[in-house]
Amino acid sequence: MARLNVSPRLTGRLIAWVMKALALTWRWRLDDRGQWLARHMPGPPILWVVWHNRIGMAPQMYWKWFRRQPVAVLTSASKDGSILAETCRHFTMEAARGSSSRRGAAALRECLTFLKNGRDVCITPDGPRGPRYELQPGIVRLASHTGAPLLPLHLRPARAWRLKSWDGFLIPWPFTRIDVILDPPCYVSKTTDPQILESERLQLQTRMKAGADDYP
Repeated sequence: MARLNVSPRLTGRLIAWVMKALALTWRWRLDDRGQWLARHMPGPPILWVVWHNRIGMAPQMYWKWFRRQPVAVLTSASKDGSILAETCRHFTMEAARGSSSRRGAAALRECLTFLKNGRDVCITPDGPRGPRYELQPGIVRLASHTGAPLLPLHLRPARAWRLKSWDGFLIPWPFTRIDVILDPPCYVSKTTDPQILESERLQLQTRMKAGADDYP
């Protein structure tokens, strides 16, 4: 049987339609622990931090609460990254293309440009290849260089399908509840000292793991 060769653009569009249809049935519950929405939106750019397996819920969450603040999502340079970028486009989210393994330097420059132009940047710090829930150092270095605050974002579906992928990608069931937890923002020291940056990476990783309802 011939293998279908569907373009990332079409695939992303179909995924966006499915997500929008599913999201109409989801029940959202917001826990804004730092009162971030009340005092910040819209405001200076921030770095969102969300685990890779929960990124599928982020576009609809963004559209519901954050759409006044322009945002770009860091996606990989792979075909999967192209699909995610196209999906995000249907929620008015832009894409910075690259990862730690491909186009890393170019992606960093794109992120810096987005932040300089007043856009938030959303990063999955354990992507694109994992290990799951292991925070890579790039986002800490970016926060240190730019001074942008880090906003840990936790998305917890009450019920979800889990794909057999490296990250255990989550797709919430129809009519389920999704808890959206915004931690108070944190700031990284402006330094190039590797020991300080590693300490702050571990602190952020601990906060993010605490927000993952299936960890350990």
